[in-house]
Amino acid sequence: MSPWKAAQPGDPVSAIDTPALVLDLDAFERNLQRMADALRGSKVRLRAHAKSHKCPEIALRQVALGAIGICCQKVGEAAVFVDAGIADVLVTNQVMGETKLRRLAPLARRARIGVLVDHPLQVRALSVAATAHQVTLDTYVEVNVGADRCGVAPGEDAVQLARQIAASPGLRFAGLQCYQGPAQHLRAPQARRDAIASACEAARMTARAIEACGIAVERITGAGTGTFVHERDSGVFNEIQAGSYVFLDRDYGDNQRGEGDVGFEHALFVRTTVISRATAGRAIVDAGLKASSVDSGLPTLWGRPDLRYVKAADEHGVLATPDAAAVSIGDTLLLVPGHCDPTVNLYDDLVCVRGGLVEALWPIAARGALL
Repeated sequence: MSPWKAAQPGDPVSAIDTPALVLDLDAFERNLQRMADALRGSKVRLRAHAKSHKCPEIALRQVALGAIGICCQKVGEAAVFVDAGIADVLVTNQVMGETKLRRLAPLARRARIGVLVDHPLQVRALSVAATAHQVTLDTYVEVNVGADRCGVAPGEDAVQLARQIAASPGLRFAGLQCYQGPAQHLRAPQARRDAIASACEAARMTARAIEACGIAVERITGAGTGTFVHERDSGVFNEIQAGSYVFLDRDYGDNQRGEGDVGFEHALFVRTTVISRATAGRAIVDAGLKASSVDSGLPTLWGRPDLRYVKAADEHGVLATPDAAAVSIGDTLLLVPGHCDPTVNLYDDLVCVRGGLVEALWPIAARGALL
């Protein structure tokens, strides 16, 4: 953790030290409202994916606009949000190991806590932990609907797990997790639509098979920023887990918008300074791998289509400038990160700006919650 903050409330934007993670509050608030508007009147609830922002202030604003709660990926993240007052938290992951379960179970005394399973051993371990701490854990069967990561096959395997959960002390069968992750980043609208149609059919068939055994499927949850309109309109899902919509990183911004898709705005930026101008064709900025994740590709320059970010080292970013307008040492620029989730995890605070001033610093309290 740095001994200094990049800025303080009341500072002009021009005074923000770099690199810094900057949130445009006006664009961010419009994104929040657009999601709320997109779900208004439907029977589908938002369970906002907080791994995108890791920031309690944002989670509380999402709940205030109608989100039922949040989801996250780690027990440590869940603890941060429960401490902040979020009353319904789903860990969209399999949680194994006595230490993790010993930390997870007591959270259910203060909030509704959910967790995923895709194997009988996980069900048994959760039941032991829940009964030891005298709590009830919402337990979801994760179904592989096309992501090919975690999850049981649709149909009978999911039925058997649901039966086991329903018969296990300390556990409550809460429904199905059906997230089609790769579909979020298919560029063509029809490709996204087709992938989610397949996922919905797998979810529908699995839910019917479980209900035929006399077990209610209360929730079918999943979806993300790239496809949520399809899950919303499916008649299958009743909960969506979009998260990146609050920021809209470069990768999501590259998706072609289809009919009915919601137009979110870029709200998250990395502010950076030109620190070297050794040649006419190259400029160096102080935002490299430690300032912006490149797992989904390199960042782009906001408002500067004449500049290209072409290479990242630990502390340096290389810009190609052969056809660029003037760019000089000391100039500040804004990068749109390729992937918001791991980029946010690099910073202690969001520097929130509006009208040319720093309005607030929001701690990224779940940063580094790997456990």
